[in-house]
Amino acid sequence: MPIKIPNSLPSTQILESENIFVMTEYRALHQDIRPLRLLILNLMPTKIVTETQLLRKLSNTPLQVEAEFLQTISHKSKNTDPEHLKSFYRAFDEVKHRHYDGMIITGAPVENMEFEDVNYWKELCEILEWTKTNVHSTLHICWGAQAALYYHYGIKKFPLDKKLSGIFKHKILNANSRLFRDFDDVFYMPHSRYTEVRETDILAVPELELISTSDEAGVFAVKTKNNRQLFITGHPEYDADTLALEYSRDVDKGLEIDIPKNYFPNDDTTKTPCMYWRAHAGLMYTNWLNYYVYQSTPYETEVL
Repeated sequence: MPIKIPNSLPSTQILESENIFVMTEYRALHQDIRPLRLLILNLMPTKIVTETQLLRKLSNTPLQVEAEFLQTISHKSKNTDPEHLKSFYRAFDEVKHRHYDGMIITGAPVENMEFEDVNYWKELCEILEWTKTNVHSTLHICWGAQAALYYHYGIKKFPLDKKLSGIFKHKILNANSRLFRDFDDVFYMPHSRYTEVRETDILAVPELELISTSDEAGVFAVKTKNNRQLFITGHPEYDADTLALEYSRDVDKGLEIDIPKNYFPNDDTTKTPCMYWRAHAGLMYTNWLNYYVYQSTPYETEVL
């Protein structure tokens, strides 16, 4: 996929070094194509890393995508250069008059807090409400999925006995699900969270469809029956070393934390993890863009 992003975005050089086609703004102007307009609300603390991870996963179709980044103004990032945010991120007031084909809302390291205690919760609620009229299909990830399920459908999150971290086997509940088209019968995805949503609560909401679960990790994928909202409780976008970096960070903080399951070879943290979810993760994002965004979004986004 030609991803249209600002020429100076740090991710550009990384993606180009991986032979991912990144389209400059200049070149995009010379193509007579309406690109898919995609907005990414990045709530993760390591914003440049998350930018790169997501853009990498959105890079495997011939569609042209114009990606923009959104930040909350009620929370100041401590881990990202303010100049980076000033150059590449927009506030909600700057984009709320626009319409988008698709939107991604990321996770955030605030799972152990009540939703209402998160300092940007009110702003996030305003954004979530806005997506119902201004975004054709919204994909929510990890805490972003839990927050949206709570806001839209009143589904609560529950604390786990300990952090769920590792690579887990999943099954598809609806063989005809377009999100998992061309998937194997079982697939693996990363999870990294302290809380969960419960299957019984999902099934009790008529508007929702549970489409993938894991025996160990629980609910994985949920969507609305009109396909306008999708909720993923794991982190398909994670790199091979992301869980290792998180584990080291938690150990350095003195937290009592288990080694991520099914991740380090022989649970030896000195060995390099093997990435065996890359293909399915890329396919999931491609399927979302193709079936839930491109094939159903109107040509004029204002009529969403």
